[in-house]
Amino acid sequence: MRAQTSSKPVYALLTDGTQVEIRRLAETDREAVCAMHRELSDESLYRRFFGLNRAMADKIADQVCRPDGSGHAALGAWLRGELIGIAEYEPSDAPGEAEVAMAVADRMHHRGVGTLLLEHLGSLARENRILAFRADTLAENGPMLRVFADAGMPAKRRVSSGVVEITMPLVSDEHYLDVVAERERGADVASLMPLFRPRAVAVVGASRRAGTVGASVLRSIAAGGYAGRLYAVNPHAAGTELHGAPCVAAVSDLPEPVDLAVITVPADAVVAAAAECGAFDIPAIVVITSGLSAEQGGELLATCRKHGIRLVGPNCLGVADTSSGLDATFAARRPAGGVAGVAVQSGGVGIALIDHLSRLGIGVSSFASLGDKYDVSANDMLMWWESEPTTRLGLLHVESFGSPRKFARTARRVASRMPLLTVLAGRSDPGTRAAASHTAAAATPEATRRALFEQAGIVATDDLGELVDAAAMLASQPPPEGPRVAVVSNAGGAGVLAADACADAGLTVPGLEPATRRRLAAMLPACAAVTDPVDTTAAVSAETFRRAIHLVASDPSVDAVLAVVVPTALADLSGALDGCAGPVAAVVLGQPETVVISDQGVPCYAYPENAARALAHAWSYTRRRDRSPGLPPALPGLRTGEAAGIISDFLADEPDGGWLPSVRTFRLLESYGVPMAPWRWARTEGEAIGAAADLDGPVVLKGEAEGVLHKTAAGALQLDLRGAGDVRSAYRWLVDRFGDGLRGVLVQRMAAEGVEVLCGAVQDDVFGPVVIFGSGGVDTDALADRAARLAPLTEQEAGELVGEPRVAAVLAGHAARPAGDLTALRDTLLRLSRLVADHPQIAELDLNPTIVRPDGIVAVDARIRLAPHRVWDPYLRRLR
Repeated sequence: MRAQTSSKPVYALLTDGTQVEIRRLAETDREAVCAMHRELSDESLYRRFFGLNRAMADKIADQVCRPDGSGHAALGAWLRGELIGIAEYEPSDAPGEAEVAMAVADRMHHRGVGTLLLEHLGSLARENRILAFRADTLAENGPMLRVFADAGMPAKRRVSSGVVEITMPLVSDEHYLDVVAERERGADVASLMPLFRPRAVAVVGASRRAGTVGASVLRSIAAGGYAGRLYAVNPHAAGTELHGAPCVAAVSDLPEPVDLAVITVPADAVVAAAAECGAFDIPAIVVITSGLSAEQGGELLATCRKHGIRLVGPNCLGVADTSSGLDATFAARRPAGGVAGVAVQSGGVGIALIDHLSRLGIGVSSFASLGDKYDVSANDMLMWWESEPTTRLGLLHVESFGSPRKFARTARRVASRMPLLTVLAGRSDPGTRAAASHTAAAATPEATRRALFEQAGIVATDDLGELVDAAAMLASQPPPEGPRVAVVSNAGGAGVLAADACADAGLTVPGLEPATRRRLAAMLPACAAVTDPVDTTAAVSAETFRRAIHLVASDPSVDAVLAVVVPTALADLSGALDGCAGPVAAVVLGQPETVVISDQGVPCYAYPENAARALAHAWSYTRRRDRSPGLPPALPGLRTGEAAGIISDFLADEPDGGWLPSVRTFRLLESYGVPMAPWRWARTEGEAIGAAADLDGPVVLKGEAEGVLHKTAAGALQLDLRGAGDVRSAYRWLVDRFGDGLRGVLVQRMAAEGVEVLCGAVQDDVFGPVVIFGSGGVDTDALADRAARLAPLTEQEAGELVGEPRVAAVLAGHAARPAGDLTALRDTLLRLSRLVADHPQIAELDLNPTIVRPDGIVAVDARIRLAPHRVWDPYLRRLR
């Protein structure tokens, strides 16, 4: 068995935030391995080798640095070029088991080196079908026993003669992923402390010239209340002060250690500036500069990795943290302190959000303009907000994802503590990939992003104004516990518009309880309307309007109140919105601002539509926060070995991949229990006639020919054939049409009528396996009625996927059509999702049409494209 993995190094964080390189050991590392073992203390040597034989160093170096080929694997952890830890495994005599051993340099004990190496070695072992690690360690070797005990995998221990034998199944279940995520959070937050809470800051490229980025950033830090030390770096102003900060000629001339450097030099000087920061042991930099070439960008990231620097940017606005008074941006106005964490890729979006949040009184706790996002990303910011007690709301503008599955898992955890909101960027992009199947065409950037945000528990808005509106609601009011909204207005027409807006936003406007209506009638003028919407009339006083809102909010059939105020000369109702126990939003017609938050803490919108959408987003947050997504269910009848064999046999013949022939396609789907219409394969006219007789009923002939994918469009489909004569004629027609290109025909029993749907999946290069569901048949692309979720699906997610497209109303049944078998449909989607999650070589999978009937579901056509798979562990601890 040959261990398979990329030899490309990855970078990850130790417990204290220190950055290390992890890579496969090679013959060229032999001397480094010897040196590390020679420097081990007697105690470490004894614990590692059960003895004090220092001659073991050469033998160990030969063992771990030998070329691949015997199934072994060895990883090294490197800190600034020095080998500080080794982890290796050797296959044992037991099938699927390997013996694992580790050694860590003495000075690096208790910093998480061993744990990090074990995680990476376990991921590598899983790739190579190793099912369990076994290790022998001395009972007195407490540190190593703790590494195994804290790994998050269900280790079994057996003690004999002072030696502990540990067997550890290499699971990657929810518990293990939670344990790894908690370690990652702690390490990540430690690495970001110099970025957001620096003790000293240097602006490299600072200038005295007004209007330059360097001068603006320096001035912002100096004027923003930053309590730490501030320095400017500019060789042309050395020995002077720039905007109150002492200036030095070079980074190496700084008089004390600096935690953060903000780089504003021209693009061709950025890499050199970063290298100077690394040589001076600066742990974090923000590169404001834009216009770096691809080569310069690669050199910048390599320089940061070499020196263990966390990098924000390049091409960004900067960072800010209001608790430390840090405003390292060139925004025109400083962010007001507050409760919102903000992470954006676009500096312009960042400026707009800072201004709106400050104006609304929500304020900003921390801000990062991620720019080109070479290193620090939205994942990092989520973990920072999770650990930062001031932050109660997170706003994201993310145009790309490095590890969307880790992002989703992290966001789901953070969203249980605070609302997370985003704006969908790039919704007009139909996708850059030319897709052959309907499913691939449906998996647009918008569809996959919506799926990601939905499963991550993030509230996704369609535009920036909607994002600000939702933020105002969630920052100022408790989220509603349901979708039921009562509308209270002092003008009947405005109340009707508000009720319509609620319905359009997916909310409901319920009837009020009889007791509530009686009490409203007693307090309001006789001409008032006390149903929902409530029309108090314009004649009410502010106190009466306030009492009406409070009464309606206490109704058990109401989850939130939308108060609609039309200013009149009769009464000022602006003070009537305070003190309500439940969620309240207001519409103040004629208000110049789109949204403000009143002195009483109520979000007030200029239009009913804005308020209704904000309430709908708040309810969607509650719904996502309170639901438990569960785990993908155990599905009976999966023949995983058979599926793997079909895939591997095809790729052995077609190493570049391609469209799987129909017979193999149907067999692959049936191995996972996907219901297919009964079928036979026929290569001759006689076989086709015999197959039709076996299927006993009207049949379909589908010609299999080179280059034919969509059979209807290609004329390769012959329907409703009854008897041998029909089948003979249809077969001969296909022969005449495709000639020698006809490889055979698929003979299928005609499926009974039902609702035609599309069930499919794609293997997205960034998002991984994505399941698509929606309206099917020949009109599927024109209807564009689809929804998506990331695989594997849970039962709840399968139900949500079925209920999201418009075709769900047809599947639910109506007077002229009975309901379809939704249980069977959900089961089919679960099986598809498991198939593509288990076998990432499935690049595209298309079941169209799949026919849903009251008595079951059956797929009548299927296409699958296979491609070589690049192994990728989405949850492994590593930097971008």
